[in-house]
Amino acid sequence: MLSRTADSLYWLARYMERAEDMARAVLVGHWMASMARSLGNPGNEWHSTLIASGCETGFFAKHEAATAAAVVDYLVRDPDNPSSILSCIETARHNARAVRTALTVDMWSALNETWMRVREKLSPSLEGEQLAESLEWIKERSQLFAGAYNTTMLRNDAYFFTRLGSYLERADNTARILDVKYHVLLPQDESVGGALDYYQWQAILRSVSALRSYHWVYQERLQPWRIAELLILRPEMPRSLVSCMEQVTRFLDLLAGAYGGKRGECHRLAGEIHARLRYGQIGQIMGAGLHEFLTEFVDRSVLLGDAIGKLYLT
Repeated sequence: MLSRTADSLYWLARYMERAEDMARAVLVGHWMASMARSLGNPGNEWHSTLIASGCETGFFAKHEAATAAAVVDYLVRDPDNPSSILSCIETARHNARAVRTALTVDMWSALNETWMRVREKLSPSLEGEQLAESLEWIKERSQLFAGAYNTTMLRNDAYFFTRLGSYLERADNTARILDVKYHVLLPQDESVGGALDYYQWQAILRSVSALRSYHWVYQERLQPWRIAELLILRPEMPRSLVSCMEQVTRFLDLLAGAYGGKRGECHRLAGEIHARLRYGQIGQIMGAGLHEFLTEFVDRSVLLGDAIGKLYLT
């Protein structure tokens, strides 16, 4: 496969996953802000959402304050933000058009219909529950696209690059979401274990569709270290870091096999990250600092993406 075709498939998948992840981030900001207001203790929920999405610097280059309306507009529809939902869908379609013949009919239909309707669905006039419904629609469309390629693509290098992009993007998002709650959200005058703290953790689990999974696995009330364990170390949780990195290493191995055993720094780095997660213990992670652990993970996932690009996509 030509490197430019591999690059387009890889980034097509990453941007579709990023659109879904951004919808999840805005939804959790909406839930947290609503809960904080109902408890009479509004805090920095929208600023925290900017940090979670990695868009803080770009936002404050255009805006003075992290108001709900400004943050939602920047993360949902601002064309100057390359990670806004609208920008992600536009970029994904651009990549899809570049490799149209490598896509199945179902993949193209799912993406193209999303692109045709997304501006209407993300209209600036939407707010409150209408906005939440539109964000849920974005999640559904991303999942439809993922289901389309997972059930219709040949299991060859095109499929491997597509899955690789999805899982690397998903791991990055899970780490960012978890880090922001631990490090930023709780107001200084609110006690850990209080009502606001509890509902913020609940919103974090909802943002990655893991609330029911948490209660299934642990059968107890929400505990921060249990939530961290679920989203970092539990392989049965599909959005956990260890689960995503297991898939990243798997598809890198499949690509190595498809290209005559060719391996590089990305294979070593992915294996190292996965091994640390696979054999990690939550007590050690929390003791050394959850924020430090997650920050290092995000930094190393960026390095991994660069290494994948150097070996396969240039």
